[in-house]
Amino acid sequence: MEKFRAHLMLCAGTGCVASGTMKVRDALQQEINNKGLQQELKIVLTGCNGYCAEGPVMAVYPDEIFYQKLTVEEVPKLVEEHFLKGRPYQKLMFREPEKKAAIPLMKEIPFFKHQVLRVLRNKGLIDPEKIEEYIARDGYIAMAKALTQMTPEDIIKTIKDSGLRGRGGAGFPTGLKWEFASKVKSDIKFMLCNGDEGDPGAFMDRSVMEAVKSDIKFMLCNGDEGDPGAFMDRSVMEADPHSVIEGMVIGAKAIGANHGYIYVRAEYPLAVKRLELAIAQATEAGLLGKNILDTGFDFELGIYLGAGAFVCGEETALMRSIEGKRGMPRPRPPFPAHKGLWDKPSVLNNVETLAQISPIILNGSEWYRSLGTEKSTGTKVFALTGAVNNVGLVEVPMGIPLRTIIYDIGGGIRKGRKFKAVQLGGPSGGCIPESHLNTPVTYEDIVATGAIVGSGGMVVMDDNTCMVGTAKFFLEFTADESCGKCPPCRVGTRILLDILTDITEGKGRESDLETLEDLSRDIIATSLCGLGQTAPNPILTTLKYFRDEFESHIRDHWCKAGVCRDLTTFFIDEKLCKGCMACFRACPSKAIVGEKKKPHKIIQELCVQCRSCYEACKFKSIRILPAHYEGDGSEFAEAVKETPGKKGDA
Repeated sequence: MEKFRAHLMLCAGTGCVASGTMKVRDALQQEINNKGLQQELKIVLTGCNGYCAEGPVMAVYPDEIFYQKLTVEEVPKLVEEHFLKGRPYQKLMFREPEKKAAIPLMKEIPFFKHQVLRVLRNKGLIDPEKIEEYIARDGYIAMAKALTQMTPEDIIKTIKDSGLRGRGGAGFPTGLKWEFASKVKSDIKFMLCNGDEGDPGAFMDRSVMEAVKSDIKFMLCNGDEGDPGAFMDRSVMEADPHSVIEGMVIGAKAIGANHGYIYVRAEYPLAVKRLELAIAQATEAGLLGKNILDTGFDFELGIYLGAGAFVCGEETALMRSIEGKRGMPRPRPPFPAHKGLWDKPSVLNNVETLAQISPIILNGSEWYRSLGTEKSTGTKVFALTGAVNNVGLVEVPMGIPLRTIIYDIGGGIRKGRKFKAVQLGGPSGGCIPESHLNTPVTYEDIVATGAIVGSGGMVVMDDNTCMVGTAKFFLEFTADESCGKCPPCRVGTRILLDILTDITEGKGRESDLETLEDLSRDIIATSLCGLGQTAPNPILTTLKYFRDEFESHIRDHWCKAGVCRDLTTFFIDEKLCKGCMACFRACPSKAIVGEKKKPHKIIQELCVQCRSCYEACKFKSIRILPAHYEGDGSEFAEAVKETPGKKGDA
């Protein structure tokens, strides 16, 4: 067995690959060879490390030295300093905003320090394309235990006792869902046609034919995350595909299923590649397929590529899609546990839920319940994005306050700006203001704010954000993604969007606010599936917490954030302008005139309200005033104090 002085764990998740990981890998290997270090150093391409915004990133083990923003140009110096001279290369180390000291150790970096890893237990530590590395970290031991030492009832009881709830959004108890499906006996018969499928790895037709002669059930995985800004499931599938497979086999044993599918959107090519390789490796090793581990239990697993429809994240729509039908939800009951894929009992869990299964089986339900709260146990993975300093994938115990995630792990708001809101739960979620930042992350507490935990999208917004525009953005998404089956969603979301568009364009009326609230509640009460039932959440929460912004848009024709162009005039306060020329250089339409070290002026007829001057000014001399404003700005002195500043956090 080869032994190396150090392993260079280089992130090869989608984000880092897009930032140049492969070029860095080649440069590293060449430099290692040039220095004669190939017998001492080994480069390992891992899955997503989590710290996505600073990629490419690399951790050097066993010392846990962490490097970020790697470039081909810096590789020679890195190799020379760290691996020849024995002094880690500080230039590529993490530094907290506005602090000079470098933090070399990964475990001391705030982004990693406050996380607790269970779903992401193998992130950055293994090569996801080698099954041996997964097995070396206790992989498939839980599956072996479940197949050889536990009955289906034992498995279900362990999962129920753990309190694990579905991490796909609804938070339904996983063990209870498995129990429903385990008790169902299928007696559906089929009329079949062409069953002569010949595609390698395809067994859909055979699965249906077998359903005629047996009580077939299906174990399904939902890898079709579609929330804007969410990438939790993709990262798990890329970094640790075997954890998903192992969870599915255990679940299949629990409910009595012998066939399964992982539904993945085609836009995730790296995840698909690694899942396909993992399935092939597990099958070859006797950990998947016929007679797994000589226990007599069979489980065949395939991958189904989705076309990217957001509605196919809903379980019944996903199942229709696998059947080759248009992905549209159907009324429930009957529930999929009784009548799902091809009308057979089916269980659908999302990627994160399944990745939690093997540690629970291996360590027990009490171990899992040791984190979290009574009703929200364990950990939750969030895709932390937006206006925070540290963007990436984080795993935290349930019950942790939102403030801790945003400030301790996320590092606070970028550029010293003020926190305004956090959108939790994606387009189906809601906007939570600063006054609720101490809310613990549990299913019940987050719902009480008007948002939802959802699949784990967490978008942080600063005071540059227009909340009316934010509500419009998310509604545009859900309106476009509506399958059109039920009128409340198909028609209602379009009406809501038209009203919001009018408000952002200065055509709003005060009665619109009441209409938005009433229609939103009607859509929630009458829509067929979760997409329509949650689509109004961004509107209701922004109206609840930021109603003054809606009123300002309607009454004053003023977008105080300066985002809605039809409701914005930019004005230079001559008393504050230093004539530094920064706004002059930034303006794309040449609307700013003035001499160096003298106050500047904006020619309103040429201004396109692009915000470039506002972003460039370091002296806060750019004021955001109502549309078509004429005057010297003096009468807005008090109001301007409430417009976005550039210093201080919440």
